[in-house]
Amino acid sequence: MPAKQMLPGRRPSAVKAQGRKRPAVKVRRPARPARRGPLAGLRRTQQQLRRAWDRPLTAYYLIFGSSLLITVLGLVMVYSASMIKALQLGLGDAYFFKKQFLAALIGAVLLLFASRMPVKLHRALSYPVLAGTLFLMVLVQVPGIGVSINGNQNWISLGGPFMLQPSEFGKLALILWGADLLARKGDKGLLSQWKHLLVPLVPVAFLLLGLIMLGGDMGTAMILGAILFGLLWLAGAPTRMFVGVLAFAGAIVALLIKTSPHRMDRLECIGATEPGKNDLCWQAVHGIYALASGGWFGSGLGASVEKWGQLPEAHTDFIFAITGEELGLAGTLSVLALFAALGYAGIRVAGRTEDSFVRFAAGGVTTWITAQAVINIGAVLGLLPIAGVPLPLFSYGGSALLPTMFAVGLLIAFAREEPAARAALAMRQPKTGWRRTGVRWKSMRRRVKKRPSGER
Repeated sequence: MPAKQMLPGRRPSAVKAQGRKRPAVKVRRPARPARRGPLAGLRRTQQQLRRAWDRPLTAYYLIFGSSLLITVLGLVMVYSASMIKALQLGLGDAYFFKKQFLAALIGAVLLLFASRMPVKLHRALSYPVLAGTLFLMVLVQVPGIGVSINGNQNWISLGGPFMLQPSEFGKLALILWGADLLARKGDKGLLSQWKHLLVPLVPVAFLLLGLIMLGGDMGTAMILGAILFGLLWLAGAPTRMFVGVLAFAGAIVALLIKTSPHRMDRLECIGATEPGKNDLCWQAVHGIYALASGGWFGSGLGASVEKWGQLPEAHTDFIFAITGEELGLAGTLSVLALFAALGYAGIRVAGRTEDSFVRFAAGGVTTWITAQAVINIGAVLGLLPIAGVPLPLFSYGGSALLPTMFAVGLLIAFAREEPAARAALAMRQPKTGWRRTGVRWKSMRRRVKKRPSGER
């Protein structure tokens, strides 16, 4: 029979199929075993940390957790560093701790209030906060109302042992008002013009600086100047303008230091290892002694020697030195790590937002806290002159603690307002009861949609 003749009962397609090659069957090879060893474990750990670091709520948890730990550890160290001072003054050993604890409770209320406020309300409060702060700072200079402490007249007596330092609230006022001002000008496209970038931000900041310097508090003025430069940097100030303003401010600071013997003495104590003539560097040197005697893990909580009258301001400006003496290098590095985490979270919030006000405000708060921490810790380590500024959230002082905790509440509110964070928080709503989506549970154990008419 010819090869091309069709057999009865067969289809043409079947005949053609005989000449085709069957597709090769792919043999699945067994998966290679995962690489084992220390390098593979490090890679997996690095990937897990990167995934956790990039989660939407990372900044939210970092801000809340680090600020809480700093405040709690600060309360413990305030009690330890101030008990001898309180007994020397004839007060109870927990006198300063009770005042700080009361301020922390009030600050916690302010933090919760600020974290739940919408952004529009924060912007609406910017002008009233600035006006109230300026009014209080003017009252400080009125004889009979302002109170002088350690040569600086920056306090107002509230009756009894309670004092108020309005200049601490000036930092918060400048951030809120400056962020709102720059955001409104940025929406109108005016920040490209130098006169709109500088006016009225710089004149108002210089007004606050002038009122602070009338009281002699150069440390707070330095923090306020850092906030101003931070806002200008975030607003995209040209390099020439930024350097010009920085040079002008540096010239003023140099003049103020040169004309004040007290400030010159502080400048000469940088890196000092001996008290010097007339014990001018007594505080700086004994701060170094406290850190040096702490070792790796410290002498133990409450076992400091320098707080027995050797180290002045042990519970305020030099509380970091007592921390190093009692908790050692491990304790001081833990404090530094907490501030680094708080600073990183603030930068992350400012960098990921699409709201210009949130970017300026978050950047201003981060600049404030990190700059003040660097100045305080640098002075304790002998790397910077003693500026007399407290360690944020850590040192004793209610006037410094209250606005700082409100500012942390601002960062928490901004972290919650990120689109990804907002979506992640919305997914954590309870699955029972009334929900914002209009879904509710009925007694028949089935979920139904709530309609406007009330019908199913």
